[in-house]
Amino acid sequence: MLKFFSRNHDSPAAASAPPEESSTGSDSAGKAGRRALLEQISEFLLTHDLDISTTNLDLARRAFSGEDLELAEKITERQMSGQKIDQAWLIELGGAADGGEDREKEQRAELESLMGRLDTSIASFSAVTTRAQGTTAAYGESLEEHVGAMTSLDATGEMITSLAGLAKAMLERTREVEQEMKKSTDEADRLRKRLERARRDAEVDHLTGLPNRRAFEAVYDTNYRAAQAEIDNLSVAFIDIDRFKSVNDTHGHETGDRVLQAVSEVLSRISNDRCHVARHGGEEFVVLFRGKNVDESRAILDQAREQLAARNFINRTTDEPIGRITFSGGVADVFAYSEPRLALKAADQALYRAKAEGRNRICTA
Repeated sequence: MLKFFSRNHDSPAAASAPPEESSTGSDSAGKAGRRALLEQISEFLLTHDLDISTTNLDLARRAFSGEDLELAEKITERQMSGQKIDQAWLIELGGAADGGEDREKEQRAELESLMGRLDTSIASFSAVTTRAQGTTAAYGESLEEHVGAMTSLDATGEMITSLAGLAKAMLERTREVEQEMKKSTDEADRLRKRLERARRDAEVDHLTGLPNRRAFEAVYDTNYRAAQAEIDNLSVAFIDIDRFKSVNDTHGHETGDRVLQAVSEVLSRISNDRCHVARHGGEEFVVLFRGKNVDESRAILDQAREQLAARNFINRTTDEPIGRITFSGGVADVFAYSEPRLALKAADQALYRAKAEGRNRICTA
């Protein structure tokens, strides 16, 4: 499966990445790299007057060491926008990152639990079936003995009574087996349905109802291979809501969630079996166009962008005007690059250029 690239945008992590070590002098290079990392962490905490706490140190280490490129990018964007990096924002940033990881762990744990229970249910059903086969075989042998006896002896009342008892016992056992098999079948069906629902949930963004980044990865992989085989056009785009952080800061996260839903609704209108839209994370979306070149894809996104920009939003809680909500985007031709991962990076760089050129526009790579 294709893996998404780790975005950079001249992030702090890129600056702190140590050079490759040669076979000689690796110890001194390693010490120099650690010293540089410590200096970056210290400068970051002191510059922004942040507490020297375990949480802050760990967040800074993850960002500046290159361990968490998404975290590093958010810090860089905050710095470049001139917004203040304070303790409250850093805690919120760290909490959001941890929350996403926790949700993924919970989803994986639920899937594993359901798979285990389904295996147990199937094993139970198999055991019931095996017992039923054994019981049927035993009754069959007993009946054969009685039939054999009847052919060599006169059909006496004692023989008929014995056969009647055997038939009665077999009927009762058959009913018990049927009930056990029905119970096992029903439990297996319930678990299968829950497993299918859990798998769908693991690939859906619950706020917007769109596929999430994990689901898009699989779609990207499938369409890349198919378009390559059929010599078909394939374009990919990144979309990012303009000044979304200010909406959250001014009107609250509940209003921010409604803005995300409104943007996803606009984008979902262009979605079909040849256009796949997903929420990539935060306020960013990703779109895959099958059979469209970059100019055609850009025109479709431009139309959606204009539809959104024509609306005026209001805070439902306070009735205060939010104003226009716009987004910026970047589009790339997937097959213009040696591998699909590079096309994603190019689309993201085009998005970054659209932001730098004034926002509310779509740029091509």
